[in-house]
Amino acid sequence: MTTSHSVAAIAAAIGAEAEGDLRIVLSGAAEPAMAGPEDLALAMDPKYASGIAAGKARAAVLWPGADWQSLGLKAAIFVPRPRLAMSAITRGFDPGPRIVHGIHETAIVAPGGRIGEGAAIGPFVVIGAGTRIGAGARIASHVSIGEDCRIGDGALIHAGVRIGRNVRIGDRFICQSGAAIGGDGFSFVTPEKSGVEEIRETLGQRGEVRAQKWLRIHSLGGVQIGDDVEIGANATIDAGTIRATSIGNGTKIDNLVHLGHNVTVGEDCLLCGQTGIAGSVKIGNRVVLAGQCGVVDNIFIGDDVIAGGATKIMSNVPAGRVMLGYPAIKMETHIQAWKNIRRLPRLFDQVAGLRGAVTKAGDAGETESEQENER
Repeated sequence: MTTSHSVAAIAAAIGAEAEGDLRIVLSGAAEPAMAGPEDLALAMDPKYASGIAAGKARAAVLWPGADWQSLGLKAAIFVPRPRLAMSAITRGFDPGPRIVHGIHETAIVAPGGRIGEGAAIGPFVVIGAGTRIGAGARIASHVSIGEDCRIGDGALIHAGVRIGRNVRIGDRFICQSGAAIGGDGFSFVTPEKSGVEEIRETLGQRGEVRAQKWLRIHSLGGVQIGDDVEIGANATIDAGTIRATSIGNGTKIDNLVHLGHNVTVGEDCLLCGQTGIAGSVKIGNRVVLAGQCGVVDNIFIGDDVIAGGATKIMSNVPAGRVMLGYPAIKMETHIQAWKNIRRLPRLFDQVAGLRGAVTKAGDAGETESEQENER
């Protein structure tokens, strides 16, 4: 699979203007100081211009209006929105894993398994009975997919992914190494009311402490994933209890994210690294949860909510709100609260000074009163 492109082709792919020798062919992208003659230097901000002189690039992606000739370049592409350009540039230079088309001789496809046209199934892949793999799917080595699953067209599943039974996945799915989808939910019950149930009702007060034994509630619901979804490395998505745990079209899930059983995630959401979503949470569309966010069970988060890093959401959040902190509150309120906390030492000093002044004035008043009585 070739990843070499001319300057003209790259500019056309990202819808950008270009100048100079547009016939130059490039085979990769690099930071300016590390770029060689066959690399496209990425210097989309003036602060990176000095790096071009340190490297050997002939062509670079620059900011609009840059004087590319004075930088010693033979060609330049101009982009007003660098990260958007990065999306297309990196896609063009990424061949993906090399998986030979067809089914590798060490792969196992159980009876009733169906592999779509043009699919590539790598070494030591195991595909369960009744599972269907879509056309053009690429599945790297040591992936296991349980029985009665559906994987859509154009999927890319990296090495070591584990997909349980009864999982439905849409088209153009990307899953990074080590992810586990469709494992049993963490759902248990005690024959009598447990201590956890009690303190939920009383908000911390406990009665008699009794021995308790946990009984599993089995997961029958599977997982439903839409089109254009990406799952990061070592992410875990539990199967639903009765209905499926579901993820909407276009949602992107980072490394080490956990979704508990019965969670519903809307479309075009962004769930960043180490975020944990407890069971039966409903998340709307276009929600962004930054790294290490936590969400308690059985609440909803409305459309277009954004939560800053390490936010812990413990109650329902209405649509469009920006949250921060533990427990989560509106971001502007959180920022004001921390400003107030930083002012506390000064406030303590002021209070101490006022108290000292009041005490001194009181002592002086008592002295004057005593003197008056003596007279």
